[in-house]
Amino acid sequence: MSKAPRSATANRDWGSDESQTSVMHVDMDAFFALCELARRPELRGLAVIVGGRDRGVVLAATYEARAFGVRSAMPMASAMRLCPQAVVVPPDHRRYSDVSRSIMATMEEITPIVEQVSIDEAFLDVSGARRRLGPPTVIGARLRAHVQAAHGVTCSVGIAKNKFLAKLASTHAKPDGMLLVPAQASVPFLRTLPVGALWGVGEKTEAMLARWGITTVAQLADTDVATLQAAVGRVHGAHLHDLAWGRDPRPVVPTSHERSIGNETTFGADQHDPRAVEVRVLELCDKVAGRLREQGVVTRTVALKVRTSDFRTLTRSRTLDGPTDLARDLYQVGRELLAAVDLRGLPVRLVGVRAENLQPRAGLPEQLTLDEASAERPSTRREAEVALDAVRQRFGSRSIGLGAGGLATTSGRAAEDGERLRDSRHAQAG
Repeated sequence: MSKAPRSATANRDWGSDESQTSVMHVDMDAFFALCELARRPELRGLAVIVGGRDRGVVLAATYEARAFGVRSAMPMASAMRLCPQAVVVPPDHRRYSDVSRSIMATMEEITPIVEQVSIDEAFLDVSGARRRLGPPTVIGARLRAHVQAAHGVTCSVGIAKNKFLAKLASTHAKPDGMLLVPAQASVPFLRTLPVGALWGVGEKTEAMLARWGITTVAQLADTDVATLQAAVGRVHGAHLHDLAWGRDPRPVVPTSHERSIGNETTFGADQHDPRAVEVRVLELCDKVAGRLREQGVVTRTVALKVRTSDFRTLTRSRTLDGPTDLARDLYQVGRELLAAVDLRGLPVRLVGVRAENLQPRAGLPEQLTLDEASAERPSTRREAEVALDAVRQRFGSRSIGLGAGGLATTSGRAAEDGERLRDSRHAQAG
């Protein structure tokens, strides 16, 4: 969550040129508080504070509570004096982490260049996703819509030429908005801001600059570097001068973590039918397997995530005998994991499938399952799924699907193409 000051006079429309703006900053809005509202909708519109009732500090507050002056990290006693009518909700950090992981995984489906900087914000470099998904504003709009539909929380998105400007843009887009700052508008945008908006300008630095008559970014930018260095130090002065002119050379650095690929879905209505949940698991396995093949990797571990109507989240995983990138293999394990989950008679709200413990497929020896070993052509199933990939690439992701007993098509032309592609691959192999 951004704490930088905003300018009341800052323009909300700086143009539509996205040609040099591939850095995106995504910042969740009052994240912990909105996670609570998502499962307790009766609290919407009320002043809600997440934190301990008696001692401790405010972890998050809805915008209704913020209107009374409540802020994160404020002592709870002070917050209750400012807003005595507030509803105090104890934190559920496990839930916040689950939602955060899911949102970050969604971002990684857009681009592998995702730099998570906290539980509720991240930078993305979407330059490589433009051709596939469209310009950054389209990507940002889709991401915001997905996050709200899947989790009931909102996020604000800033788009600019570098990380510094993208973060400032997301701050000025709050709450639940998106702001594009075209490259040519970077300096005009900055010149509308107070000096406290710059990274590295806290209360102490702001007071030091004020003694030199510098209270805005425009004044700082117009001050020679030597004067700034005399005011706040050699290194800090040069750095702030660069920021005032929109210069930030830092790239988006992908967060280092164990690689995994997953998909999850929230049902439109809580699902009581176990067979319908199984079908959705099959669809998710199909998507995950397609992404594995697209990235040239295989998985050795399949994980299943199930959330029931009471928001209890259950995860189960199993390590395979050998690596795979096939939907059928993932589904066989996923179905067994699902059958072993104790739902306590409750309907299912969300289900997800994740492939973990990934490694490159290139150079791996073929590992046959018992079913494959007894088949005349053990490579047929993989050729069939690769053929599906080609059909989807040509006709769209929904043109053909994998059924429990074979191919289930929604496009006759796509099905015919799938057969031709598969026959062609058989001919090439023979």
